[in-house]
Amino acid sequence: MSEHLRGPRYTKLVAELPATVPFVGPEAQERARGRKFRARIGANESVFGPSPRAIAAMQQAAAECWMYADPENHDLKTAVAKHHGVSFENIVVGEGIDALLGYTVRMLIEPGNVVVTSLGAYPTFNFHVAGYGGRLVRVPYVGDREDPEALLDAARRENAKLIYFANPDNPMGSWWNAQEVQRLIDNVPSGALLLLDEAYSDTAPPDAIPPIDVGNPQVLRLRTFSKAYGLAGLRVGYAIGEASVVRAFDKIRNHFGVNRMAHVAALAALSDQPYLSEVVAKIAAARERIGAISRDNGLEALPSATNFVAVDCGGDGAFARRVLEELIARDVFVRMPGVAPLDRCIRISAGTDADLDILAEELPRALKAARG
Repeated sequence: MSEHLRGPRYTKLVAELPATVPFVGPEAQERARGRKFRARIGANESVFGPSPRAIAAMQQAAAECWMYADPENHDLKTAVAKHHGVSFENIVVGEGIDALLGYTVRMLIEPGNVVVTSLGAYPTFNFHVAGYGGRLVRVPYVGDREDPEALLDAARRENAKLIYFANPDNPMGSWWNAQEVQRLIDNVPSGALLLLDEAYSDTAPPDAIPPIDVGNPQVLRLRTFSKAYGLAGLRVGYAIGEASVVRAFDKIRNHFGVNRMAHVAALAALSDQPYLSEVVAKIAAARERIGAISRDNGLEALPSATNFVAVDCGGDGAFARRVLEELIARDVFVRMPGVAPLDRCIRISAGTDADLDILAEELPRALKAARG
């Protein structure tokens, strides 16, 4: 047998894809650098941590990890449905929004099908589309926000099966009000599904999130416990949708994907809304301080409805990347958007007072080095 036939025979699609991940994690950077970051404010995690109730629930669940998790995620689905005033049949639970994005693409997209998104929007979604052979059509941001009208125009023109729109948005932290988002929902072309990523809904202004309508089979709304709830490391999120759309996930989802500890932690976190309110207030205060630190250094912090702030470095993408690299060299982990003109910014996650003290100390030094 010839040498090249000894290994597995990959599909043509997989054989042609690059072996990559959408993000280089801070751990990988720490391994390469040989030391830890002093301030980890780049991955949009909640440095304020989960509810004490969630921690207690995880401690109790640790001794029960010999059992498989409930493949129906019954208790969490029930609690989430009650929280949003919808039915059990309108909720699907998954391993964070990333997994739910992948499942949705798998359900709808065959090789060559068109998917519409924004140029510079969440790269993990693009990763899934590429993995199932979809054809991405990207429209530019306008005024540092995703452009709903351009998304609709592209979807109509290309006969798209899937449209991705985040509100509030990552990587810019921008948002549209509920009226504009509802107009987008109301005008989704026949035969298309709108994936409305609301990962940052907990930190958004109340008038940014339209009412939930589970009678509409053309919109699927995604939420997560990774951001304000502080459970990013457990990977648990959910989608809200029309019952027949939600039911279709049972055909392809990983039924044991949400582990027992994630399930009980999310259930406990959801029950502690006062703690969530405290965290949201801390995030708002951190955004204000990031803005003040930026202004003190002659930079512009863009308005944000998320747990991070996009900071305009006042130059092009090359300059912003130098600033980012100089911050990383000073043990401050931040990230930046990947495409122009968004890449004139760096993106700084809400941090503790200690984190932001380090940022205030190191940002002027990083800017000086980047300019020099």
